[in-house]
Formats: sequence, structure tokens, C-alpha cells
Amino acid sequence: MIHVSNLTRRFGRKLAVNNISFDVQRGEVVGFLGPNGAGKTTTMRILACYLPATCGDVRVVGRDVFRDSVEVRRRIGYLPENVPLYHEMRVAEYLVFRASLKGLRGSHRRRRIDWALANCSLTEVRDRIIGNLSKGYRQRVGIADALVHDPDLLILDEPTLGLDPNQIRLIRGLIRKLARRHTILLSSHILSEVEMVCDRVLIMNKGAIAGQGTPEELSGILRGHTCVALEVRAAPDAVHPALSSVPGVLRVTAEPLTGEWTRAVCECEKGREVRASLFHAVVAAGWPMRELHEQRQSLEDVFVQVTGGAP
Repeated sequence: MIHVSNLTRRFGRKLAVNNISFDVQRGEVVGFLGPNGAGKTTTMRILACYLPATCGDVRVVGRDVFRDSVEVRRRIGYLPENVPLYHEMRVAEYLVFRASLKGLRGSHRRRRIDWALANCSLTEVRDRIIGNLSKGYRQRVGIADALVHDPDLLILDEPTLGLDPNQIRLIRGLIRKLARRHTILLSSHILSEVEMVCDRVLIMNKGAIAGQGTPEELSGILRGHTCVALEVRAAPDAVHPALSSVPGVLRVTAEPLTGEWTRAVCECEKGREVRASLFHAVVAAGWPMRELHEQRQSLEDVFVQVTGGAP
């Protein structure tokens, strides 16, 4: 669906995108992450034919974005970071105007507008003036505009920017629904949203691709060892030697909690499954246990490590 090879973009002396390459397969929902100034928006604008590249090869739906940009634009729906709407127009009127620009006519245009209104939960406000709508509704109007011509690819740049938690949940649900029939490239600073809706993640930093893969793959690459945490009712001095003797456990830290409970974190050999062995060690010692789980890095942890956001 998207093929990017050796893409570079300069603004004068500033190198915004530095020789990046990646692919997005049909049907994927890919999160496009990075700190401010990393080159995400520039890359998305090149994919959407809004900006030319300095050099490199970029293809969308098999079409070259530089030589066949008109056909590429027919195949994509683009929601920029700041949605450019005509605030004096009514919702349905605006979508008629936008659908006409995209080549839709007659009954087909009416069906597509009705579909976009229904799927973006806009039917009840179709006759409202856009400028009188809340930001959440205006964001949905922008998504309806991007969807109205039934594109193969959706490029969404910060679709939940400035929304309250209820509006974010609505947009998240909409994106999940759209993922059933569209390939989606999604940029967001809300990493929990990306983790919930995206199949794969691309992380940019200083104009380059700093990491890519599923959140689980990125977490596994960055973490040197597997860590398992457990809470048992026993003294730390007894817990430490009992768990340290389990095969595959490299190091144990144990600290007291309230009451007689102890929290232990076991650093284990990477790729080795030790939870069952730890469970049997606790049972053999006769200790009650109320928690046992593998500690996983969140996407936020991965993002901070990859982009150097913290020591």
C-alpha cells in the first residue's frame, strides 16, 4: 500500500527527513510516532502529495506520488493536523462540496455522503453550521471528508488533538471501525491510543526511522531481560534465596510491603519462561501469593528510550 525508499526532504539547510525507508501493507493500521520536529508531518504531507521530496522513491497504492500525484490523491483520504473546514457552511453542504471536488456525482455522491455521516456519527448535525459545532464534531467532519470518496488509504495526522476524553473515545472507536476496510497511517502523541488501535508502530527521531515493529517486538528488542513481579506473604530475607534458586532467574530484588507481604522482582534470562517455576517455588515454600505477572514495557517506555527523551 505504501512503499518509501531513501526519502529525503530538506528545507534550505535544514534536513527534515533523512533518507528513510519503510513499507505499510494493505489492511494494516500503523502508528507513526516521534517527538515534535522529528519529521512525521513532513513525511505524511509528502505521502499525501502536499509536499515534494528532495529525493527518494515514494509509492502509494502502486503509484508514484511525484509523477502520478492526481491518481494518488484519488486513492487516499488525508486528515491534516489542523482540519481546514469552511465554518460558515453546513455539514452536509460542506461534504457535498468536497465530494464534488473528488469527482463524485449524482446518486453515488448521495450514498457516500450518507455513509460518511452515519459512520462518523454526524447524521444528527448534518444541517448544523460547522462553526457552531464542538471541536469533537468538527474533527469528525474532517474524518468524514477524508472518507467520503472511499479511499484505499487513510492518513490521519493527530486526529484526537485537543479533544476531551469522551471525544477521544468516540474517535478511537471510529478508527477501529474504519480499520476493518481501510489501510490507516495514524500519527498521535497519545501513545496509549496508538497502542490500542495500531497493529504496528514506526518511530521517527531527528528525521530518521529510530524503530519499527509491533509494540511487543519493540519492547522485546529494547529490554535486555524478562522481568517477573510477584507478591507473597513472607519475609524478604526468605523470599530472596528461594526465588534466586529457580533456574533461569538471574537476579532478585525483594522489598517489604504493608503487613507481612513482600514484592519481589525477578530478572530472568531473555526468552525463558519462568513463571510456572516461580509459582511452584512459592507453593513449595507454603507462602500465600496474590500477584504474579511479567512486567511489560509500555509504548511510552519504548518511545522515551528510542527518542532519547530521558537519561
